[in-house]
Amino acid sequence: DMWLYLTENEKFNDFGNESALVWHETNIPYAVWGPESTRTLTLKYPPTEALKHNGSLYAHVFFAQSGFSPDPSDPEYQPQAAFGRTHPIVIYWPKSKADKKKSLLGGVPDSSEAQVTPEVVADSEEDSKEDGPVEWHAYWKPNITINLIADFTQYPNTGIPPNIAPHLNIDPITGNYYPTIFFNEFWLLRDKLIALNETVTELLLHLEVGPISMTKWQLFMQIDQSFQIHRSYGSMIEGEADELKRVFLEGNPYLLGITMIVSLLHSVFDFLAFKNDIQFWNKNKSMEGLSAKTVVVSFICQLIIFLYLLDNDTSWMILLSSGVGLVIEFWKIGKAMHIEIDRTGRIPMLRFRDRESYAGNKTKEYDDIAMKYLTYVLFLLAAGFAAYSLMYERHKSWYSWILSSLTSCVYMFGFIMMCPQLFINYKLKSVAHLPWRQMTYKFLNTIIDDLFAFVIKMPTLHRLSVFRD
Repeated sequence: DMWLYLTENEKFNDFGNESALVWHETNIPYAVWGPESTRTLTLKYPPTEALKHNGSLYAHVFFAQSGFSPDPSDPEYQPQAAFGRTHPIVIYWPKSKADKKKSLLGGVPDSSEAQVTPEVVADSEEDSKEDGPVEWHAYWKPNITINLIADFTQYPNTGIPPNIAPHLNIDPITGNYYPTIFFNEFWLLRDKLIALNETVTELLLHLEVGPISMTKWQLFMQIDQSFQIHRSYGSMIEGEADELKRVFLEGNPYLLGITMIVSLLHSVFDFLAFKNDIQFWNKNKSMEGLSAKTVVVSFICQLIIFLYLLDNDTSWMILLSSGVGLVIEFWKIGKAMHIEIDRTGRIPMLRFRDRESYAGNKTKEYDDIAMKYLTYVLFLLAAGFAAYSLMYERHKSWYSWILSSLTSCVYMFGFIMMCPQLFINYKLKSVAHLPWRQMTYKFLNTIIDDLFAFVIKMPTLHRLSVFRD
């Protein structure tokens, strides 16, 4: 039998309080999978004034063999026949701070923009140091799933696995352990939590009790532990775990399978294109037919994107990938041009000089013509977009405005960077000088990216940039 009490006290011994008892089930079979093993209940809970003002609420769950009572004061109470556990229904997260973005021209933001809706966020320590003490807010868990773990393993006294030991409830007299109670919150996503405030008059609570196998329980624990390790290493930012769970909860299984296959192909082709690009430039001895200015501009674009990622909250894995690409682009400049250190001034400066194979033929002439006209187009587009962004959008600082404007231009107008090479190919009537293996893999990746634009949720700017290739 099962009893579930809801109280605002963490300790519970008032078994005679009928108003606190919200759920009572009898004859639940243990470690049996069937329709009678899983019981559900949905109730409406009226919050008290204390609960509306960051109060706490706890679920006290007690199990006892049929015919016995969980109340220690009951004459029929048997210590070996009853067990229980307490679980908080209210969780606390840092309250979302006001948006730090502002109009750099001093415009007054709209009232709708100034409002801050309470969201479940995990602010960084740096933000809390800048803005003073962190304000915590209470959130209601709408789903409580109680699982009884089907575990009949005989553990040695000194050999209990460390991941299981903290969850075992061992009777000190007999040395036996009670069935383990697991409050399963694996599928409880943060955006499903309900913020508690003065306006809340009724809270919905969905309760479920049922069995769970030892393997499934261990799997949930291992995945949660893996997410925590990734977050501590910076390879997973806050909220990515929920997005990954959402794929399995709300996604179509066929679409999920296609996405996994496409992701694998994308990674393989990306690696092959990366490898062949390095091999081509490492073996390349002549710049005839190749646009050196495109290499330099590609490095500048990569630098802008890297600085933009640094200015925003980005995981270390993405930063590392972008940083490696930045180093490779700079290395390619050394292969496309002569890089010398000028020590004539007070501060040593890098000086770039064209290679003889590039400057001694028509390649440089065509490259200069193409870049001359494209520079005018790019300058007008970049200046126009930056002015629009400054007037109608909000930014954290002038530095952030410059970076976001440049990054947006790289996303939207990046296809223009390919035009100088196309102009050279047209004038020379040849493509024999191009790294065809690398371009083949990039061509395949472009088709995959087009598919991703429809399959994966992404910003509109990034979706537009996918089709530019």
